[in-house]
Amino acid sequence: MKNSGKTEAGKTEADKTEADKTEAGKTETRLPGNRLVQRFLEMMLAERGAAKNSIAAYGRDLADYLGFLAGRNLTPATAVSDDVRDYMVDLEERGMARSSTSRKLSAIKQFHLFLQSEGLASGSPATIVRGPKAQMGLPKILHVDEVGKLLQAAGEQVAHVDAKSRFRALRLQCLVELLAATGLRVSELVGLKYAAVKAERDFLLVKGKGGRERMVPVALRAQIVLRDYLDLLKTQPDGAPIWLFPSHGKSGALTRQHFALELKALAGLAGIDSEKISPHVLRHAFATDLLAHGADLRAVQQMLGHADIATTQIYTHVQTERLAATVRDFHPMARKTVNNSYGKKS
Repeated sequence: MKNSGKTEAGKTEADKTEADKTEAGKTETRLPGNRLVQRFLEMMLAERGAAKNSIAAYGRDLADYLGFLAGRNLTPATAVSDDVRDYMVDLEERGMARSSTSRKLSAIKQFHLFLQSEGLASGSPATIVRGPKAQMGLPKILHVDEVGKLLQAAGEQVAHVDAKSRFRALRLQCLVELLAATGLRVSELVGLKYAAVKAERDFLLVKGKGGRERMVPVALRAQIVLRDYLDLLKTQPDGAPIWLFPSHGKSGALTRQHFALELKALAGLAGIDSEKISPHVLRHAFATDLLAHGADLRAVQQMLGHADIATTQIYTHVQTERLAATVRDFHPMARKTVNNSYGKKS
């Protein structure tokens, strides 16, 4: 008679293996929430190529969500759809902007789907939860004259500084000229590698969100400043550069925060309110001016690196608002009042 494989406990080896798997699954499900979040963030970085800033944002959003669940003695594995909805209500009561609430819900949905796919949860309670209806906010922009003043101030600063300060001044001028000429995201701009500049300096190889690469044309004016900057960069004592905009910080590249501060200081020199300017505002100005001069929407989408053309279409609303403002300000009939059907002036 063949050995049935029974152990002393009366279980077959197959039974024991299956039991071990079940217990392992329970152990995984009981992992602390922060361990689960860490595994999720590692997956987003390794498999989806999420940017470091996005990873940090996911971490903050999920930490807040886990804190809410902990206040109810819940874990990600035990939360249900009503808990996620209640969290959305909690965010609204805290005065959270709709855009921020939508971003947090997106992170929560992806997190729960990850747990389900890894066998750490039986389902995703967030899938059926709807976020707040988005309000389309028009982006802040600079008038073309203000952009011109900013570029002029950057050039004048280069012309008047001493030799010791020339590199920093020319680096800032190159940053501003490229930003105004290409509309890059600030993280893309300061993260440019030296090798991103093509031989003729008329294109940049840009690595955008999700690791997607695109070729972005550079206007002639910006090419000239870029040439001068590269010539000076080659003379720096630090050897062959890795980054296009090197710095002495930990990463070796200029940070977006440092650039934003330098940009605001430059705005002050140009006589522009520093509160209305940021790298992102210059990106908006680039897109708006292109569309104002008849650029194809798809071409603008490609240059900006938008995955969805609906994001680019926001700038067409800016143009519509500008036209409406022109009518209000300059058309003589727009300032006249008339009696409406209720006998009131309008």
